Amino acid sequence: MKMRKSWLGMGLAFTTLMTACSPGNSAEALSTGGKTVVTLSVQQDSEFYRAVEQKFEQAYPEIDLQVQAYKGIGETMKGPDYENYQKSASTALLSGKGADIYETSSLPVSEYVNKQLFLNMEDYLKQSQTLKRDDLAMNVLNALKLDGGTYIIPSGYYLRAFLGDGDVLKQADVDDKSWTWQDFNEIAKSLIEAGQKAGSSHRYALPNNPPDLLLQEMVFDSYNQFVDAAARKAKFDSPAFIYMMRQIQEMYDDNVMTSKPAEVENQLFYSTVIQTPADFINIPYTYFANPKLLYKPHSGNSGAMRIIPISAFAIQAKSPVTDQAWRFIEFLLSEEAQSIQSREGFSLLQSLNHKQLGELQQQVKSGTYKLPSGKLASVPDGQFKEFQEMMDTADNFAMMDVKIINIIGEEAGAFFSGQKTAEEVAKLIQNKATTYLNE
Repeated sequence: MKMRKSWLGMGLAFTTLMTACSPGNSAEALSTGGKTVVTLSVQQDSEFYRAVEQKFEQAYPEIDLQVQAYKGIGETMKGPDYENYQKSASTALLSGKGADIYETSSLPVSEYVNKQLFLNMEDYLKQSQTLKRDDLAMNVLNALKLDGGTYIIPSGYYLRAFLGDGDVLKQADVDDKSWTWQDFNEIAKSLIEAGQKAGSSHRYALPNNPPDLLLQEMVFDSYNQFVDAAARKAKFDSPAFIYMMRQIQEMYDDNVMTSKPAEVENQLFYSTVIQTPADFINIPYTYFANPKLLYKPHSGNSGAMRIIPISAFAIQAKSPVTDQAWRFIEFLLSEEAQSIQSREGFSLLQSLNHKQLGELQQQVKSGTYKLPSGKLASVPDGQFKEFQEMMDTADNFAMMDVKIINIIGEEAGAFFSGQKTAEEVAKLIQNKATTYLNE
């Protein structure tokens, strides 16, 4: 395999490298030894990129895929690195230079789409002769659309799930497809009080969860309610956001939530990231003897599991090798690439996910599947169907900006510690978010 470039320089050095190593918007594509060069810019090199490069070039020997990694395998991305990478990528893209394909995890995709820097792959996706559309996880691809177009396609995805103690929830009437956080608070309070009357120790809805982190997660789940990415406008001084902060404070005041850790058996719910089909068993049954997968409390948005794209890719709009770049994206969605062991997350091919769930179900039935604790797993057959349905229908996603979420985390503590009012903090977040969005 050819040597990779490790871009350790910052700013201008990075841009210079990108310009020199990529075709930019020149009339003809670069070539090496008669092969068409396609450049792929990634933030961090990985075993997956190495494996997919090798397999892609075997499938398309006429293409030379050159992976340009800002950081090598094992190197650490520090705070300034993310900002420097984003600034350098923006400079290259705005000048019509840069790589042909970008991994977009730390890039402001909405901004780039608004500036027409990324290619809409919708027609490529529809016209593909090799992809099996009826096998693609279209719930994920549709959720990731911007303005009706397909600008990013991931190699995999995680799911943010919400779990409950199924044994305790039998005592409550929970319509999790429509419940709000206010409903959640009232249900949790009644379950906690009922447990204490029955002689059990105090339980918490969600322990070990500081209020500012809960606020960030709730904004994650309803990001479009507070940020209009297309218009570059924030709405954090709205009554809805102020109410959200007060609602969170109320749950901590009522001792329903706590920042303190608690024993596993002392919590009623658990919010977690499910990274693989096996996690549908490993995580829920670590916390509860009879776990129940729930829709998350929500208001004005979907309570379905939130989609977290892994290694999402976009094609530069001005690349002179868009057809060859699309072949790489198309290859990522093939069974060969999706089956690479180092690929992270759920597959974009439903057949592979269903196959893994089926194999897990058979292992549980045969009494050979063990939890991480070493205990044999006991999972009702019906739960595998629930897992699959929720996986196949997950549609909650927003193209959020991490900087906005960080602003919320930095400023919200002043309200939860009693130093400032909800209105003061909301105004401060609004001003900082607006300044950032208008930069």
